[in-house]
Amino acid sequence: MALPALLPAPFTSPVAASYARLGEVFPSLRIEELGSHEQTPRGAGWVGADELAAGGATLDAFLAWDNAQVLRDYGQQARPDVVASFGLHRYAWPACLLVTVPWFLHRRVPRLPARNVSFQRALGRMAVRIEEFACLPGDPAAELPGARVVPDEEALRAEARAALAEHFEEVLAGFGPRMRRGKRALWGMATDEIVEGLWYISALLGEEERGMAELELLMPGTAKPYAGAAGFRELPGAEAPDGTPRATRDRATCCFFYTLRPEDTCLTCPRTCDAERVRRLAATA
Repeated sequence: MALPALLPAPFTSPVAASYARLGEVFPSLRIEELGSHEQTPRGAGWVGADELAAGGATLDAFLAWDNAQVLRDYGQQARPDVVASFGLHRYAWPACLLVTVPWFLHRRVPRLPARNVSFQRALGRMAVRIEEFACLPGDPAAELPGARVVPDEEALRAEARAALAEHFEEVLAGFGPRMRRGKRALWGMATDEIVEGLWYISALLGEEERGMAELELLMPGTAKPYAGAAGFRELPGAEAPDGTPRATRDRATCCFFYTLRPEDTCLTCPRTCDAERVRRLAATA
């Protein structure tokens, strides 16, 4: 008796494989996709990106966590704008990966307005509802509901920039007044989160060189509303174990961590000179 051939499981999500791969290399972040009729989680530590965008009591509560962390870990009170900068970073870094990882791995760009994203940072989880996405010609995902085919790679990069800008235009409206920074500085911070998040993940994937090359094209420094470029450069005097030069970049903005620990700036902070970057990399090699 002939057995019926097993049919492949129906393809239902354009980003499931990307998010699963992200979870494999970076288990500190887990992303759950919601169905069209499922509500984004609220309560029990979950906060909606649209709630952060609205400011008010929800954003106050979100930033209270950052304020308490600073007091606990550094034994001093940070300025309110510094606390708000920390809070934005801790949301924006993983939120950027919702768009950049599917673009990098599978050439698919989900649209994620703030209303469709929730964050539970204590557990390292995000929940998203994807109603629309862009892809390239010939992609099997082009047959899925919500697909929009764009002609080429540059058009897809434009879609990625637009998807991220749509999301962060809303979120920055909530954080901006707390951070006391101008529009250019806020978009510079968004640029840094986009670049440094995918740079880190591409290294975990074993594709750092490709990641940097892709980011140079995605963030060339001329795409509005972003401020700043990927801007990778070789770090003189620093080499990887295989002898290849190490890369660095200078952030477009500063997170103000130096206001707590002046001697302990970020590795890509404009305040950190190249000699200090080389010294730190050598110490952790």
